[in-house]
Amino acid sequence: MWSASLAPTPCAPCRSRLCQPASGPTLQRPAPLGRSPAAGAGRQGADNAQACRVLSLPSLRRLLLRRGTPAICGAGGTGSEEGPAVADLEVLLKESSACGVGFIASLKNEKSHDTILKALRGLGCMEHRGACLADYDSGDGAGVMSQVPWAILKKQFPDLDESTTGVGMVFLPNDDDLEAESRAIVEEVVSKEGLTLLGWRDVPVDPSVVGRIAKATMPRIAQVLIAGGPNLKGDELERELFITRRKMEQEAIVRLGDRASDFYICTLSSRVIVYKGMLRSSVLADFYKDLTDPDYIASFAVYHRRFSTNTNPKWPLAQPMRFLGHNGEINTLQGNLNWVASREHTFKNPIWKNREEEFTPICNPAESDSANLDHVAEVLVRSGVSAAKSVMLLVPEAYRNHPDLDKNYPEVIDFYEFYEGLQEGWDGPALLVFSDGVRIGARLDRNGLRPARYWETSDGYAYMASEVGVLGDTLSNAANVTEKGRLGPGQMIYVDLEAGTFMENTEVARTVAASEPYGEWLKSSRRLNDFSPVAFSPEASMPPDSLLRMQSGYGLGLEDAQLIVETMASSANEPIFCMGDDTPLPVLSEKPHLLYNYFKQRFAQVTNPAIDPLREGLVMSLSMRLGAQGNLLGPSADSYKQVFLKSPILTESQMTTIAKDKGLGSSVFVLHYQSGKDGALAAAVAKLCEDVEVAVRNGCQCVVLSDRVDSAAEMDPQQPPIPALLATGAVHHHLIRKYLRTETSIVVETAQCFSTHHLAVLIGYGAHAVCPYLTFETCRQWRLSPRTQNLINSGKLVDIPIQGVQKNFKKAMEKGLLKILSKMGISLLSCYHGAQIFEIYGLGSDLVDVAFRGSVSRIGGMTMDDLQRETEALWAKAFPEKAMKKLEDYGFIQSKPRGEFHANNQAMAKLLHKSIGLGNGAGAQPEAYQAFKDHFLESPVAVLRDCLEFVSDKAPISVDEVEPASAIMARFCTGGMSLGAISRETHETIAIAMNRIGGKSNSGEGGEDPVRWEVLNNVDSNGKSETLPHLNGLRNGDTASSAIKQVASGRFGVTPQFLVNSDQLEIKIAQGAKPGEGGQLPGKKVSPYIAGLRRSKAGVPLISPPPHHDIYSIEDLAQLIYDLHQVSPHAKVSVKLVAEAGIGTVASGVAKASADVIQVSGHDGGTGASPVSSIKHAGGPVEMGVAEVHQSLVGNGLRDRVVVRVDGGIRSGVDVLKMAAIGADEFGFGTVAMIATGCIMARVCHTNNCPVGVATQREDLRARFPGVAGDLVRFFEFVAEEVRCGLADLGLRSLDELIGRADLLQQRGVALAKTTHLDLSFVTTYAGPPGVSSERLRMATHENGEGLWDDRVLAEPDVLDCIENERTLTKKYEIVNTDRAALGRISGAIAKRYGDRGFTGCLNLVLRGSGGQSFGCFLVGGMDVQLTGEANDYVGKSMAGGDITIVPPPESQFASDTASLVGNTCLYGATGGRLFVNGRAGERFAVRNSMAEAVVEGTGDHCCEYMTGGCVVSLGTVGRNVGAGMTGGLAYFYDEAGDFPEKVNTEIVSIQRLRTPAGEEQLRSLIEAHVEKSGSVRGRAILDDWPAAAKRFWQLVPPSEQNSPEANPEVAIEVGSQSMALNPGR
Repeated sequence: MWSASLAPTPCAPCRSRLCQPASGPTLQRPAPLGRSPAAGAGRQGADNAQACRVLSLPSLRRLLLRRGTPAICGAGGTGSEEGPAVADLEVLLKESSACGVGFIASLKNEKSHDTILKALRGLGCMEHRGACLADYDSGDGAGVMSQVPWAILKKQFPDLDESTTGVGMVFLPNDDDLEAESRAIVEEVVSKEGLTLLGWRDVPVDPSVVGRIAKATMPRIAQVLIAGGPNLKGDELERELFITRRKMEQEAIVRLGDRASDFYICTLSSRVIVYKGMLRSSVLADFYKDLTDPDYIASFAVYHRRFSTNTNPKWPLAQPMRFLGHNGEINTLQGNLNWVASREHTFKNPIWKNREEEFTPICNPAESDSANLDHVAEVLVRSGVSAAKSVMLLVPEAYRNHPDLDKNYPEVIDFYEFYEGLQEGWDGPALLVFSDGVRIGARLDRNGLRPARYWETSDGYAYMASEVGVLGDTLSNAANVTEKGRLGPGQMIYVDLEAGTFMENTEVARTVAASEPYGEWLKSSRRLNDFSPVAFSPEASMPPDSLLRMQSGYGLGLEDAQLIVETMASSANEPIFCMGDDTPLPVLSEKPHLLYNYFKQRFAQVTNPAIDPLREGLVMSLSMRLGAQGNLLGPSADSYKQVFLKSPILTESQMTTIAKDKGLGSSVFVLHYQSGKDGALAAAVAKLCEDVEVAVRNGCQCVVLSDRVDSAAEMDPQQPPIPALLATGAVHHHLIRKYLRTETSIVVETAQCFSTHHLAVLIGYGAHAVCPYLTFETCRQWRLSPRTQNLINSGKLVDIPIQGVQKNFKKAMEKGLLKILSKMGISLLSCYHGAQIFEIYGLGSDLVDVAFRGSVSRIGGMTMDDLQRETEALWAKAFPEKAMKKLEDYGFIQSKPRGEFHANNQAMAKLLHKSIGLGNGAGAQPEAYQAFKDHFLESPVAVLRDCLEFVSDKAPISVDEVEPASAIMARFCTGGMSLGAISRETHETIAIAMNRIGGKSNSGEGGEDPVRWEVLNNVDSNGKSETLPHLNGLRNGDTASSAIKQVASGRFGVTPQFLVNSDQLEIKIAQGAKPGEGGQLPGKKVSPYIAGLRRSKAGVPLISPPPHHDIYSIEDLAQLIYDLHQVSPHAKVSVKLVAEAGIGTVASGVAKASADVIQVSGHDGGTGASPVSSIKHAGGPVEMGVAEVHQSLVGNGLRDRVVVRVDGGIRSGVDVLKMAAIGADEFGFGTVAMIATGCIMARVCHTNNCPVGVATQREDLRARFPGVAGDLVRFFEFVAEEVRCGLADLGLRSLDELIGRADLLQQRGVALAKTTHLDLSFVTTYAGPPGVSSERLRMATHENGEGLWDDRVLAEPDVLDCIENERTLTKKYEIVNTDRAALGRISGAIAKRYGDRGFTGCLNLVLRGSGGQSFGCFLVGGMDVQLTGEANDYVGKSMAGGDITIVPPPESQFASDTASLVGNTCLYGATGGRLFVNGRAGERFAVRNSMAEAVVEGTGDHCCEYMTGGCVVSLGTVGRNVGAGMTGGLAYFYDEAGDFPEKVNTEIVSIQRLRTPAGEEQLRSLIEAHVEKSGSVRGRAILDDWPAAAKRFWQLVPPSEQNSPEANPEVAIEVGSQSMALNPGR
């Protein structure tokens, strides 16, 4: 049998080399707008040594920021000669990564070479968690950290003293002169520090094993040995070596200039050393010969394999770093870097003897998130903070809403709360493995989003790894293992080599928390609600006409008041709308917009997950603090005197209290300025910043920025307000530049905050709290208005008191803010604060430099003077010539006659219907299609591509010379519209039409009826078929099968049979209309038919989680792609992304993860229902997304691996042509395809009341559906002919010749209403030869490789005979962790032949070893699998039938019911079958389980989350948040401790004891099966004590099960009576 090996099979060689087009010059991409070119290399030699000594700290910061990156000035750079460098998002977006990590530690501190060998083996068995570059050979990074191998070094330096010597592992430039200069820098700094350089050692390496790309940047690698004095040892020596290294790095920045990044010190320490590089795991030991030297001995080793989404090779970014190895992503990085830069000047500790400035700046934005977190942690540890405390305060656990901490460990809560006032968390999915050389540990993020398993052995070793089975000794070492565990959310394990101790989370936290009296120290701070409780005014503060004028002047429109504010005030929820955003970007619009609208929220996709603010809100917090921060390196009772805010939204009474607070020394700054001349706004902002600076220097700890006027009478037409966002950002950045930001807080009192987006942007750019005073008044007056009173009287509106509507608004804003945080995967508002997690579309560099420095603004746009004109135009609306009667209706959301232009409008729909002859092919009017095209030509500029035009140096050709329409239509696809969101008639009509033209329709989420896979052969002369009787216009040969079948986060309808009947499988990472959010199908749209397809119950709302719970990182996505290729080997896998800055880096990772297709959607994508703030304010223009993806793939040598598909507002042939030039291979049509089937743009999709049956499940409305497949076919034929004519005009014969030719586009001279500074050069930049698109389309599906475990099983004749002839067979095999997605391909082969449960044979597989990720995925009926050993994450993913049993090895010494035997997210999306685990499971067990049954001995947090069916039994303890979002199925939990109820999320489910015989029988029968299958000792004990044990079980019952016989005694009696009546003889 197969066994694990140290050197897994390398990446498959490239199977295709696509031709390169000869046409088109190679153009260099210009620097982003507003940026200056990189500075030249610095002078070298002694002069520069002197320059370094006199260099100012701000100058050094700017040089440091420049290290490793080209230009950083202008829109994203410092823009100033003073202050710390601000982190530039453009730089940060270039790197994202995820990894596999682990450690080995001897609790006896015994050193051996075996420790290193085991680390290398573990590293090799996690090769699949890393990735390779475009050459399939250069690794993204692999490395090992251990103690210094003194025995090896003493061969060259026999007299060295280990106790006083430090060793540096140094990457040197691969250039003789630069290497010499680098060595000189080291030697000079060592001498100046009074240390002794013992000598250099060239590290023996074998370059022949390095991949081609990595070799091009491979450094020369040497070790330098440095001795301190006889009294310089231990921690003191480590501190001195740290300062020495920092000074070397700073000197190199000056003397090496732009080549400084080629000089890198991996470690300089007397305790640890790191061997790492851009290598694959299997060649690390071949490259570094020291690692295989038997004299290399250590008592611990940390190992790390990296998967970088970027392919720009950087040897220093391989890990481990100097202190930690990081698997994950820091979502708040930009804010973290800015806050570190802002506060580091306050860092003081006597231990440094006034040398603190010598190690600042601490962070470097040009480095990765891991490197920067490592920098901060290293400073803390070198400052005397323990390794455990350092990690705990940087990555805090979710200590609020934590019953165990509240009850048993209040001192731990005090610790976290105290440090929250000194240091914001570094938030994001993270598994950190760390060591200072004496202590080793691992820490998991607060959400538990990375896998971390650990085990301890009787011979004194502790192990931790991202996966179990990496050492290949699961069975052979079973008798030696005394404990198996896992890290849960926010948990830590800690090994002290000197003390020989192994501590688990609780002991570590209590020890750290007890080190200081944090509870006493907290008493110096106050809680706002204690001295100014939340209170709302009971009456209006002004007359209605006064309010109307104020609303107009501050930018509130009729939609804002009625659709947004009133909805929130009445329901405490954000308003829901549909159809997506089809209005122009604000910079293109002719309507005035508030400044917020130029900002788009960023969101998580692939490299980190969104989180769930509703179902997992217990880890989230909106708390903030007002007041100065203290010294992080010197915490004490006097560190700070802050005011704690539970929410960032202040009531008006709280605002008054804060503005007058003497403890904070608050100062109020009025934002109104004198208008009338250009430059007035800029001057006012500059004056504001100067005034704030003076106040802060004089002790002001709370800056209040206020645009308040108390009535319209106080409004001055010549005194408009500085936009609150502009003021906030400008003050925030000014204080950063002046090193004053952490000395004060910013509170904004503004009329311009009436949506969740406004609040988020204000906080993101520096506001600690906001008082939306005018919106509170709007709520009050709405409640008091006659219109509202009439609605209440008629029963159409609940009677809510005036204080209640304000409370509702505040609650809705808070919920919406949590959702915005969660889109980016951020849990804490304090981490989001100042993190600037937005991108800008339409603001120029002068504005960005002043207030939004570091933000991405790639298309330029409005200047400060342009903004002044827009601000004053809005203010003028408060002073109309005639008295106002109502607010202006701008029509930004709903299409209005005099409102904003909407691209999808009813006039366009009518023209399209006329051209295709909707429902009546004979009535088609091809000439009317010209009117359809003219409509767009005559319309206002709506999207960026409307500002582009073609230029060609070729003469036009005849259209007869252009490729046929059929070839063009083969590139057409339709968007992923789910059956449920739209009607069956619409969904199937679109699929039939796409199949007729050779294109691809997309199933969307929700599965597919197998009847649609049939090819029709029974169509009569009237175009009717008994197979699909509800459709018209059918033909024999039609099929309604969707070529693209979607796998979304809900996994609704995803079964093995569904997957194997696909041509392409799409992983929907994000949706254009609401990226970063999950979907929800209202219960009224869940008809019995829809419920059947989705394996749920009719009438029950169906919720899709915001994240895929098996995609928390790029290597997780690679695993899902692998799973899908495994179950359906011939289906290509596409990954749907949404445009945002940085998508190119993400796309590179997706290509490396073996995706076949990358789909890019724009912010204007359609939706059946979404919060308005998501529709309007998230996602970027599709042109920017496709341009960046194409440029990144070409630049990284990955373009030939993937097809790029565009999906976002494509409506015509011109759109196809322009997107092809930008880089798209295929073209997705969404809303316009629905229009072509009959949609009239009623915009009521979210109500289930579509008047023409397109987007409804109501049968009476569906009967009105007018469309036939031929309508959509005609539309696509028109589009294809338009494309052919366009190609002919350009002198091109095929789309192949156009795709990627962005140089054929130029910005046209269209006059915009707001600015003349729009710059679309980013879109029109030629990336280089893109290869031949049609060859990419024909490329074979990417394979998982050769020699796979499933393939070997399927190759055995008796297995094939069992499947083909439905026989019974038992087989035995060994399995290892690198056998991923085991059983998936076998299941797919059975499902292809028999469906999910049609196999009547029995294939029994008896396995031994470690199941890799996705063990048992897609299992089908007729399979019975028993694994002796253990398994990793995703066991039973989407299984549809069969049994899986997992038991520990019989020799195991641990109690199985205490051991973690399977990983996280097991049974995700399961639709059938049974799982028995004689051990514990990890987090999110049975998430989105819909039909499977399971018994397990205990679970982590979030058990049964989003479950819609099936039954789960836990015989042991579980974590928090059980049953969150559970809408179906039943669950039983054994509760010996009596604390289970406090762990349940009761938002949906109810909790009860066993109440019915049917429920007791269901539970008992499952436990009996569990005992029979797994031999569970715990299960047997429960059965033996059944009468008493049954009373300890709790039953979780969602509403859909309330009337089931298992849950309801009355129903059980009724059912029992009926049974007796039907079976009287029983």
